[in-house]
Amino acid sequence: MRTLLAAVVLLLLPPAVAADPPANGTVLHREPVQLGEDAPEGAKERLVGVELERLVYSSDGLEVEAYLATPIGDADLARPGVVFLRGGNRDFGAVTSVRAAFLLGRLAQEGYVAIATNYRGNGRPGVAKYPGERICSECESAIGGVGREEFGGAEVDDVLALIPLLEAMPGVDAERLGIYGWSRGGMMTYLTLRRTDRFRAAVVGAGVADVAASLQQRPDMAEHVYSELVPGWSEAATRAREIEKRSAVLWAEELPESTPILLLHGTADWRVDPTQALDMARALLLARRPFRLQLFEGGDHGLREYRTEVHDAVVAWLNHYVRDGGEHPSLEPHGR
Repeated sequence: MRTLLAAVVLLLLPPAVAADPPANGTVLHREPVQLGEDAPEGAKERLVGVELERLVYSSDGLEVEAYLATPIGDADLARPGVVFLRGGNRDFGAVTSVRAAFLLGRLAQEGYVAIATNYRGNGRPGVAKYPGERICSECESAIGGVGREEFGGAEVDDVLALIPLLEAMPGVDAERLGIYGWSRGGMMTYLTLRRTDRFRAAVVGAGVADVAASLQQRPDMAEHVYSELVPGWSEAATRAREIEKRSAVLWAEELPESTPILLLHGTADWRVDPTQALDMARALLLARRPFRLQLFEGGDHGLREYRTEVHDAVVAWLNHYVRDGGEHPSLEPHGR
C-alpha cells in the first residue's frame, strides 16, 4: 500500500524543471595558484607583484578552465585586460600554472589583467579529459563530460565568454580589452574578431590564416588534428566549408575596422609557414584593415631567438591602442 501511495504522490507532483545553465562567462570556481619549488627558472620571477589564479567558467553550459593573472596593487584601479589564446590542441600546448606564469605574468607586470582559456574539453575542471590515445571516432557525445574542442569551431564561444567574465570582474576596465593569440591561437583570434569588435587591438604570433595552404605545407595536421577534431571532416563538402570558415585570408573584410592587428612571424618557422603571415598581410591590405607586419629573420615558431624584441613590440602595441586608446593613421593613400 505504501508503495502504491508513493507512486500516486509522484504522479501528482509537477515535473521537475531543469535549471538553466549559468550564463556564459559565469565564474564557477576560482583558486589561487602557487608555484612549487621545482618551478622552472624564471617562472616565479614572472609572478612578482602578480596574483595568479585558476578559474573554471561557464560557456554554452560547459565547464571551461582558464588562468587569470592580476597585478597586485590598488584594488580601485580599473586596469585594461588582455585575452591570450593558446596554440596547440588538447594537451599539446595547454596552459598550465607554469605556462600561465610565463605567458600571463609578464603582461600582468605591465599593468594588464591577463586571462587564458584552455578551451572546452581540456584542462582539469575535475573530470576526465581526452583519452590518452586521442581517438575521436566516438565523438557524438562529449569527451570527458566537458565538451570537445573543434580546432576553430564551437570553442570560439569559450573565447567570447571571457568578455562578460571580464566585465563582471572588479578592477577590470572592460572597455579596454586586447586579444593576443599564438599559432592556432592566431586562427582563434581571427575567428573571434569576425564575431566582435570589442577588442581595441590584436596581436597574432605565427598564426594560421589559410588552412588549405597550411594543410599542403603540413599534411600531417589533417590526419592527426583536423580529422579528429573537426566535425564532418570526412565529408568533402563539409571539409571545404570548415576550411573556409577557419581561413581568415578569405574574409579579411569581415574583420572590424577598429581593431589594428600586429602580425609577428619567424622566417624559420616550420610549424606554421611564414607565408601565412605574408598572405594575411596582403588580405588585410586589400581589405583596408589596420595592421603591422614584423618578420624576424631566422626566428622559429615561438620566436625564442627574439623574446625581448617580441615582448617589447607586443607591449608597445597594446599600450598604444588598448591602454591609451590611440588611433591608427588613415589607411587611405595620402601624403606628398
